[in-house]
Amino acid sequence: MGEKTDEKEAQFEDHQHVEVSEELPPELEALLQTEPLKGLTDAEVVERTERFGKNEISEKKTNPILKFLSYFTGAIAYLIELAFILSGVVEDWIDFGIIGGLLVINALIGFIEESKADAALDALKNTLALKSRVFRDGRLQEIESSGLVPGDIVAVRLGDIIPADGRLLGISVDGSESEVNLQVDQSALTGESLPVEKKRGDTIYSSSICKQGQMLAVVTKTGANTFIGRAANLISITNEQGHFQKIVNQIGNFLVVITLTMVVIIFIYLILRRKAEVDHLSKTDVFDVLRDVLVLTVAAIPVGLPTVMSVTMAVGAKQLAAKQVIVKRLTAVEEMASVSVLCSDKTGTLTLNKLTFDEPYLKPGYTKEDLLLYSYLASEPGANDPIEMAVRTAAKRDVPLLADCTGHTIPGFKVASFVPFNPATKLTQATVVDHHAGETFRVAKGAPQVIVKLVGGDAEATHAVNLLARRGLRALGVARTVPGSLDDWQLIGMISLLDPPRPDSAETIRRCEEMGVVVKMVTGDQLIIAKEVAARLGMSRAILDANSLTDPDATDAQLADRCLHADGFAQVIPEHKYRVVELLQSKGLLVGMTGDGVNDAPALKKANVGIAVHDCTDAARSAADIVLLAPGLSTIVDGILTSRAIFQRMRSYALYRITSTVHFLIFFFIITLAFRWQMKAILLIFIAVLNDAATLVISVDNAQISRHPDKWRIGQLISLSVILGCFLTALSFAVFFVARDVFHIPDDAGKQSEDDTKDGRMETIIYLNVSSAPHFTIFSTRLAGFFWENLPSLTFTAAILATQVFAMFISIFGIKNLTTAIGGGWGVSLLAISLAYFVVLDAVKVFVFRMWSFELTVKLWPTRARKERLRHKKERLIVEERVGRNVARVRAVSKAIYAANAFAKAGRRELPR
Repeated sequence: MGEKTDEKEAQFEDHQHVEVSEELPPELEALLQTEPLKGLTDAEVVERTERFGKNEISEKKTNPILKFLSYFTGAIAYLIELAFILSGVVEDWIDFGIIGGLLVINALIGFIEESKADAALDALKNTLALKSRVFRDGRLQEIESSGLVPGDIVAVRLGDIIPADGRLLGISVDGSESEVNLQVDQSALTGESLPVEKKRGDTIYSSSICKQGQMLAVVTKTGANTFIGRAANLISITNEQGHFQKIVNQIGNFLVVITLTMVVIIFIYLILRRKAEVDHLSKTDVFDVLRDVLVLTVAAIPVGLPTVMSVTMAVGAKQLAAKQVIVKRLTAVEEMASVSVLCSDKTGTLTLNKLTFDEPYLKPGYTKEDLLLYSYLASEPGANDPIEMAVRTAAKRDVPLLADCTGHTIPGFKVASFVPFNPATKLTQATVVDHHAGETFRVAKGAPQVIVKLVGGDAEATHAVNLLARRGLRALGVARTVPGSLDDWQLIGMISLLDPPRPDSAETIRRCEEMGVVVKMVTGDQLIIAKEVAARLGMSRAILDANSLTDPDATDAQLADRCLHADGFAQVIPEHKYRVVELLQSKGLLVGMTGDGVNDAPALKKANVGIAVHDCTDAARSAADIVLLAPGLSTIVDGILTSRAIFQRMRSYALYRITSTVHFLIFFFIITLAFRWQMKAILLIFIAVLNDAATLVISVDNAQISRHPDKWRIGQLISLSVILGCFLTALSFAVFFVARDVFHIPDDAGKQSEDDTKDGRMETIIYLNVSSAPHFTIFSTRLAGFFWENLPSLTFTAAILATQVFAMFISIFGIKNLTTAIGGGWGVSLLAISLAYFVVLDAVKVFVFRMWSFELTVKLWPTRARKERLRHKKERLIVEERVGRNVARVRAVSKAIYAANAFAKAGRRELPR
């Protein structure tokens, strides 16, 4: 009696499908009252086309000439262009040609690289339907989809790509009421893993695909106003300067300021000195001074900085290509190293986008094989329905008897009759003859509510289905008739279906988090499904819905904090995904985004690094910076590791190059003004070219990979460069004074190169010191710790040493019109001193790194904003520590309660019955 009461009380829970909806303005609503079987008149179509435009996504083309010229902008580029102009003014045509060629080559590389990667709008346009069936002037006719306007009546049927956003009218093309609701696949738009049932009054979206049924719809929105059109608009307005370019510009701004300041002072000093030597300054005198200053400027400018960094990133891109990771935007290789948050789409990215058999609910006496066998018998052969395909695939995989079966031909069984799925009955039925048992029985498969009703009710099964539904799993009931009867049914069990995580997704998330990259799920799918998938992936279940992103009472700062602390968002549209990325970036974070659908394209474009996964749509592939050719996400970890190695090499080179520039400028600034000493122009150029050429091999050097996202820390980089540059300047002056005052080598101050009384040895000594000492510093700048913690590669070491051994030999033996011979003693000693000195600089570097902190920078540069930021940082740390302690206490109490309950249950089982 009690069991029957429970069965009556047990009810199936209704889980409402949540879909984004929006109110149409009254003036647009008034245009949608078209008579269904008549449609619009030609005059109405013309008027509405003028008002709303064509049903297509407009494209804003950038002028290719202006785009090419944009690659000549930036601090370092401006400095190089200034040198280019000056070399033309002083008629130094060799430098003029070299510098001009370098500028054009750099611009061409950037222009060609970027032109290949910017086709997102084209790809979006390709997803639109080309032809549509529409009622016009009382006739059903086929027209170009671009000619649709709001108020048009379109016919949607199985297999159609929906041409515009529309509202279903619930009637067929003949005016009768539709018997079947539509099943629409909008996974590429919203990220929902299952086709969505659409009934009268529901909205269908442009570019989604009709999977079942046919119905008329009135067009509500066209072109840029559609769901997909708004996604295209977000892509077109997202054109921000990349993170790497900002870093290069910051480095360039610093170098430009110190270079121009010192060079202008030297130019004024040399002009005044030349005027003191001659009665009247001629044009030739001014040009001679300008030429000397120009050479100093060109030698100081880090001309090789963009080239070395591009080569380093290109080598990394080639390494990633070997792992089936294609880099479309070269600077994304560097930016990936700094990504600290990875937002990931769910459907098709973290999951397979393929409905799959999950753990079933079984009645006593039945096994999983029994459930799959009976469900196979009740399945429709050749049906393209994703649920039918999932059941048949699982049955053929897990039931040995079915491994080689086709259709309903099953060894030992014969399907005598089959009733296919009917939307009214919501089940399929088959009458089966079992040759082994010599009996005939019926089997049914369908909606859980229908199957439970068929068997006369089952409270336990109803509760099981409700539990599955709460976790976002789709359930199907399977039943058969009892032996000896074709009318009495018994329940076999409930099939559960889910779009499962990819096999490598959980491991990828775990490894990302080990490397300091937080993974957040951002999906258009239902909240309960998102939470279930998150739990299976080992993520926390703190998934919020889209309403938390559109809270009108929350400020941007509060919304950004919400994004930071949530583990993901569900039921979002493309604008929401874009907003999540934008809010996280507002917190100063570098954000990566992975996705595969049209709905992911705007966020992929907005993210610092957009990653399109295997089997993605053209729109996602075009909007992304990196494309994965292999299934799964494991290659993302390879990308992070490779990019961090590349980052370390680039930061190493930047630190070395800024240090060299600072040393070069300070030393020649002081020695020119204080001692009237100048170096031959050809030697200055020789130092710059030889050393930059050698450092190209840094792209194949060993790198110490960080366990946390990398940061440039420009303040730290420049401060350390200035400190090391000052130490190098001290060494160069020490060499100068020891050579002059101890070994009595003439300094040749104020003497020109063509002066016969010039000794020349001091110039060679300083040349060898200025060439080798900064160059060997790169052995130290390679990593934050001591140089021996991660030794350089053999190729890198050989290249660096080879250039300085070459410099030593031309200094020892001398070359006519280039260097004066100084002998083996000086040559070997200077090289040995430079090599030993980098160890001293290494200790200085480690000390600075260990002492450096944000608190220290606030003390050194105590601006109001920095002090406020430090205060907030300390307050946040206190709160985080307190929360951490409280969470630990709650976990301890939860474990104790769980253990107590487990013991209590075990005790009850052992009690005699």
